[in-house]
Amino acid sequence: MRKIDLLLQEYGESHKNATNKAIHWICVPLIFFSIVGLIFSIPSGIVQKILGEGNPYANWATLALVIVICYYVTLSVPLTVGMALFGLLCLVISNRIASAGLPLWQVSIAIFVLAWIGQFYGHKVEGKKPSFLKDIQFLLIGPAWLMHFIYKQLGIPY
Repeated sequence: MRKIDLLLQEYGESHKNATNKAIHWICVPLIFFSIVGLIFSIPSGIVQKILGEGNPYANWATLALVIVICYYVTLSVPLTVGMALFGLLCLVISNRIASAGLPLWQVSIAIFVLAWIGQFYGHKVEGKKPSFLKDIQFLLIGPAWLMHFIYKQLGIPY
Protein backbone atom coordinates (compact mmCIF):
# COMPACT_ATOMS: atom_id res chain seq x y z
CA MET A 1 0.00 0.00 0.00
CA ARG A 2 1.26 3.49 -0.88
CA LYS A 3 2.23 5.87 1.92
CA ILE A 4 -0.52 8.32 0.91
CA ASP A 5 -3.15 5.59 1.21
CA LEU A 6 -1.89 4.63 4.67
CA LEU A 7 -1.90 8.25 5.83
CA LEU A 8 -5.37 8.96 4.44
CA GLN A 9 -6.70 5.75 5.99
CA GLU A 10 -5.19 6.57 9.37
CA TYR A 11 -6.49 10.14 9.22
CA GLY A 12 -9.94 8.83 8.29
CA GLU A 13 -10.07 6.60 11.38
CA SER A 14 -10.69 9.64 13.58
CA HIS A 15 -13.04 11.29 11.09
CA LYS A 16 -16.01 8.95 10.67
CA ASN A 17 -18.77 10.95 12.35
CA ALA A 18 -20.89 12.85 9.79
CA THR A 19 -20.94 16.03 11.90
CA ASN A 20 -17.17 15.96 12.38
CA LYS A 21 -16.66 15.38 8.65
CA ALA A 22 -18.93 18.31 7.77
CA ILE A 23 -17.06 20.54 10.20
CA HIS A 24 -13.76 19.45 8.63
CA TRP A 25 -14.97 20.42 5.15
CA ILE A 26 -15.34 23.96 6.45
CA CYS A 27 -12.58 24.27 9.04
CA VAL A 28 -9.63 22.47 7.41
CA PRO A 29 -9.53 24.76 4.34
CA LEU A 30 -10.03 27.78 6.60
CA ILE A 31 -7.12 26.73 8.81
CA PHE A 32 -4.91 26.15 5.76
CA PHE A 33 -5.87 29.58 4.40
CA SER A 34 -5.35 31.29 7.75
CA ILE A 35 -1.84 29.86 8.05
CA VAL A 36 -1.02 31.05 4.53
CA GLY A 37 -2.44 34.46 5.47
CA LEU A 38 -0.39 34.65 8.65
CA ILE A 39 2.81 33.74 6.83
CA PHE A 40 1.89 36.14 4.00
CA SER A 41 1.74 38.88 6.67
CA ILE A 42 5.37 38.44 7.70
CA PRO A 43 7.48 41.29 6.27
CA SER A 44 9.28 39.88 3.26
CA GLY A 45 12.01 42.41 2.54
CA ILE A 46 14.79 39.91 1.89
CA VAL A 47 12.51 37.65 -0.16
CA GLN A 48 11.42 40.65 -2.24
CA LYS A 49 15.06 41.56 -2.87
CA ILE A 50 15.86 38.02 -4.02
CA LEU A 51 12.70 37.24 -6.01
CA GLY A 52 11.74 40.66 -7.26
CA GLU A 53 10.74 43.98 -5.74
CA GLY A 54 7.07 44.79 -6.11
CA ASN A 55 5.92 41.22 -6.71
CA PRO A 56 3.25 40.59 -4.07
CA TYR A 57 3.87 36.85 -4.27
CA ALA A 58 7.59 37.16 -3.51
CA ASN A 59 7.00 36.48 0.17
CA TRP A 60 7.41 33.91 2.93
CA ALA A 61 3.99 32.34 2.26
CA THR A 62 4.97 31.46 -1.30
CA LEU A 63 8.22 29.92 -0.07
CA ALA A 64 6.37 27.97 2.64
CA LEU A 65 3.90 26.65 0.07
CA VAL A 66 6.77 25.52 -2.16
CA ILE A 67 8.07 23.44 0.77
CA VAL A 68 4.59 22.06 1.46
CA ILE A 69 4.15 21.20 -2.22
CA CYS A 70 7.49 19.35 -2.15
CA TYR A 71 6.14 17.26 0.74
CA TYR A 72 2.94 16.47 -1.20
CA VAL A 73 4.99 15.43 -4.26
CA THR A 74 6.54 12.67 -2.14
CA LEU A 75 3.04 11.34 -1.44
CA SER A 76 1.03 11.79 -4.64
CA VAL A 77 1.70 13.88 -7.73
CA PRO A 78 -1.99 14.15 -8.68
CA LEU A 79 -2.95 15.32 -5.16
CA THR A 80 -0.06 17.76 -5.33
CA VAL A 81 -1.68 19.47 -8.32
CA GLY A 82 -4.92 20.00 -6.40
CA MET A 83 -3.11 21.18 -3.30
CA ALA A 84 -0.94 23.55 -5.36
CA LEU A 85 -4.05 25.06 -6.93
CA PHE A 86 -5.64 25.47 -3.50
CA GLY A 87 -2.41 27.00 -2.18
CA LEU A 88 -2.38 29.44 -5.10
CA LEU A 89 -5.99 30.38 -4.34
CA CYS A 90 -5.00 31.04 -0.71
CA LEU A 91 -2.14 33.28 -1.90
CA VAL A 92 -4.44 35.23 -4.21
CA ILE A 93 -7.08 35.73 -1.50
CA SER A 94 -4.39 36.77 0.99
CA ASN A 95 -3.04 39.29 -1.51
CA ARG A 96 -6.53 40.67 -2.17
CA ILE A 97 -7.21 41.11 1.55
CA ALA A 98 -3.84 42.79 2.10
CA SER A 99 -4.27 44.98 -1.00
CA ALA A 100 -7.68 46.10 0.26
CA GLY A 101 -5.92 47.56 3.29
CA LEU A 102 -7.42 45.06 5.70
CA PRO A 103 -5.15 43.72 8.46
CA LEU A 104 -4.50 40.27 6.97
CA TRP A 105 -2.77 39.00 10.08
CA GLN A 106 -5.78 39.89 12.24
CA VAL A 107 -8.24 38.38 9.77
CA SER A 108 -6.08 35.24 9.63
CA ILE A 109 -5.83 34.91 13.41
CA ALA A 110 -9.61 35.29 13.78
CA ILE A 111 -10.22 32.62 11.13
CA PHE A 112 -7.57 30.35 12.67
CA VAL A 113 -9.04 30.55 16.19
CA LEU A 114 -12.65 30.10 15.08
CA ALA A 115 -11.80 27.21 12.76
CA TRP A 116 -9.87 25.40 15.51
CA ILE A 117 -12.79 25.85 17.88
CA GLY A 118 -14.90 24.16 15.21
CA GLN A 119 -12.33 21.39 14.79
CA PHE A 120 -12.16 20.64 18.50
CA TYR A 121 -15.96 20.63 18.71
CA GLY A 122 -16.07 18.16 15.82
CA HIS A 123 -13.61 15.89 17.57
CA LYS A 124 -15.62 16.13 20.78
CA VAL A 125 -18.65 14.91 18.80
CA GLU A 126 -16.47 12.22 17.18
CA GLY A 127 -15.12 11.14 20.55
CA LYS A 128 -11.55 10.94 19.24
CA LYS A 129 -8.57 13.26 19.55
CA PRO A 130 -7.36 15.17 16.49
CA SER A 131 -4.85 13.16 14.43
CA PHE A 132 -2.13 15.80 14.63
CA LEU A 133 -1.81 15.20 18.37
CA LYS A 134 -0.36 11.81 17.42
CA ASP A 135 1.72 12.95 14.45
CA ILE A 136 2.30 16.54 13.35
CA GLN A 137 2.34 15.61 9.63
CA PHE A 138 -1.42 15.09 9.86
CA LEU A 139 -1.77 18.88 9.79
CA LEU A 140 -0.82 18.56 6.11
CA ILE A 141 -2.74 15.32 5.56
CA GLY A 142 -6.09 16.89 6.55
CA PRO A 143 -6.29 19.09 3.44
CA ALA A 144 -5.10 16.20 1.24
CA TRP A 145 -7.74 13.95 2.83
CA LEU A 146 -10.44 16.37 1.69
CA MET A 147 -8.83 16.77 -1.74
CA HIS A 148 -8.80 12.99 -2.24
CA PHE A 149 -12.59 12.93 -1.79
CA ILE A 150 -12.93 15.61 -4.47
CA TYR A 151 -10.70 13.54 -6.76
CA LYS A 152 -12.77 10.40 -6.10
CA GLN A 153 -16.00 12.29 -6.87
CA LEU A 154 -14.50 13.52 -10.16
CA GLY A 155 -13.06 10.10 -11.02
CA ILE A 156 -9.48 11.40 -10.89
CA PRO A 157 -6.91 8.87 -9.63
CA TYR A 158 -4.78 10.16 -6.82
